[in-house]
Parts: sequence; structure tokens; C-alpha cells
Amino acid sequence: MWTEEDRAWALALAEVEADTCPDCGEPWSEVTDPKNEFAYEANLVMCHACATSAKKVRAHQDGHGSADGLHVHIEKRNQRRG
Repeated sequence: MWTEEDRAWALALAEVEADTCPDCGEPWSEVTDPKNEFAYEANLVMCHACATSAKKVRAHQDGHGSADGLHVHIEKRNQRRG
């Protein structure tokens, strides 16, 4: 059973989520304002696990393998200290 406070929190969350860009997570009301056109900078960050995954999928497709339903399981290799 939800209390009044629970409902208030749920409504507040729904309001925040409705005003959130699904890609960057910033508020729509802020990021779509023309005065903020140059207010942001972007930095590229390499996720080595995702890069490895993408390379494996590309090689599979280059070999004429289908990506339909394909899932990639990523494991970190054991690192030996020497």
C-alpha cells in the first residue's frame, strides 16, 4: 500500500524522468533552451570492454554471421602480476 508520501515521491520521479533526455540524462528544459547552445562540451571516453565487444561482433558479421538475437558476454581476462 502506498502512503501519500510514497505517491508524492513517485509523482516527483515521473516529472523528473519526463524532463530527462534519454541519451545524456540532462534536463530537456535546460538542454533545449537556445541560450544553452554552446553551454556544453563533450569528451570521448573509450570503454575497452565495449570496444572489444564491438570488434567481436564486427568480425562475426564480416564472416557473414547474423547478429539477429546475438548477445555478447564480456569477461575480464585474468591479469597476472609478475
